[in-house]
Amino acid sequence: MIFVKNTPSNAGVAIFGDHKDFEALYESLHNVVGDEDEFLAHNNARLRVLGVCYDLRHALMGDRDLEFVENGIDADMIRSLKTITPDKNVYLKINVLWPEMLFVAMALNDFVRLYAWKKAKKGYNLVLDWHNIWDESIAYVRVFQAAIATCLREIVSQANFSRMMNLMTKSYTWLEDYADQYVDMLNCRYLEMSKEKRLKSISTMARKLTDMDDEYKRVKNAVLAAAKKYNCPVENIELKKDYPVDIEW
Repeated sequence: MIFVKNTPSNAGVAIFGDHKDFEALYESLHNVVGDEDEFLAHNNARLRVLGVCYDLRHALMGDRDLEFVENGIDADMIRSLKTITPDKNVYLKINVLWPEMLFVAMALNDFVRLYAWKKAKKGYNLVLDWHNIWDESIAYVRVFQAAIATCLREIVSQANFSRMMNLMTKSYTWLEDYADQYVDMLNCRYLEMSKEKRLKSISTMARKLTDMDDEYKRVKNAVLAAAKKYNCPVENIELKKDYPVDIEW
């Protein structure tokens, strides 16, 4: 079972799961975001989800961390089962920055709906019964989102948690043509904060991502202008500010 924990320095989340968990999540995320030529208005958001897939794949290849997690086996159970078995399971682990994780969690709402519409094989202008599609990929994505929500509930106040869930899920936040360079800006800003300020700012990050306020509009306009100037796709435009080489998670 996938589970999510806040990292020690409040920089982001640690995502844990065994080999099969990570394989299933990797495949499910790839399925719901579709191919490169699908959901074109959500291409930037798709690349963000695929960034999580990139880390999942590297964890499956042994290029990320491992964690030993208690599995509930104790001496009494070993005697009862009459066998020798380990009392811990080996879990894979990846880290994701909090602003990045919040954005991906919101983007997955969009992709689940788009994917369900595709599965239903109906036009976008119809009243769709997409809620009732039973699909393994959708189910696994929802489990992942629930794990993120559970982690949030444990580290922010109940009032902030309720506000964040409202911001991130109300009518689903459609992220068509989102200037995801803004996510990079928030990631870098968040990393510059102290450990204590980070924890207090998680709800602010959710609000900044969803409000699409004047600051976001300035970033988007600058990205569009740069893409026009250099005659390239908007996703090729990068922030001048770089991420730190080593992140104290």
